[in-house]
Amino acid sequence: QMDLCIEAFGTSKQKRALNSRRLNAVGNDILNTAVTKAAANIIDAKGVTALIQDMAQDDVQNISIFLPPCNEDADKPENVYKFEDILSPAEYEALRAPAAVFVNVTPEEITKKAEDKSHCSFVLEELKFLPADEKSRDHKSRCLWFLDTLIKFSYLKVIKKKHPMGPECPHIISRKLMKNFTSLTYNNGSVQNLISASMKAKITAYVIALALHINNFQTDLTVLQNDLKLQESRMMDIAKALRLKVSKAKGLPGLENDQNHKLGTLSLPLPVQKASGNQRKRKKMN
Repeated sequence: QMDLCIEAFGTSKQKRALNSRRLNAVGNDILNTAVTKAAANIIDAKGVTALIQDMAQDDVQNISIFLPPCNEDADKPENVYKFEDILSPAEYEALRAPAAVFVNVTPEEITKKAEDKSHCSFVLEELKFLPADEKSRDHKSRCLWFLDTLIKFSYLKVIKKKHPMGPECPHIISRKLMKNFTSLTYNNGSVQNLISASMKAKITAYVIALALHINNFQTDLTVLQNDLKLQESRMMDIAKALRLKVSKAKGLPGLENDQNHKLGTLSLPLPVQKASGNQRKRKKMN
């Protein structure tokens, strides 16, 4: 209606602006149609499965760009991967309500959760050792709830729902997951969110960093690896990229007779980061 009024009664300047806006809109429509058609042709030719596989191969090349920000000059372990770079103050505050289910959890409820497999093994084990102090208990509960959500999110492939983690997940957390831990892909003329190989690596890196904050900067990588459904070699690559010292998990509660678990420790000074074989190969080719 406003456009019709401008056409009938507008000044020359307003009419020129209206025509310009309409031409831009037509141009954008043409561009969007062309892009959608090109994407559809590629998808028809190769198939969605093949495209996802290609993307997975392309974005496993360099793990380091998907790590949390690293402060190499940190004076203590908690400042290497700062907590605020994993969860912002606003995101942390939003976790208060959903994490309440962990704050008051009883041993019987933990046993029931283990039977139902409603949470990952790492979280179920850590719930057994929540601090008695109210503030510390609340803090650990929020961290565990977000870590559990990250791991469950990593199981998804192509995300079709706007809130894939359900209504109990705060909007700010859903937005964080979609924005920071998915890649965009075209399918049937529309944009979809995909958890590609690189995004799976990024989720893993953030899960490890958060687990380190939870566990005083030493954590069982094998438990996390199993929860994330990763191969050990992949988990070790990410752990080493995070500059962790990896050792066998001797003497941990419940693991005294199991020497197959790997323990990751973040300590200073940080180990020197070595170039991967792929990086050296590419350098020679150049």
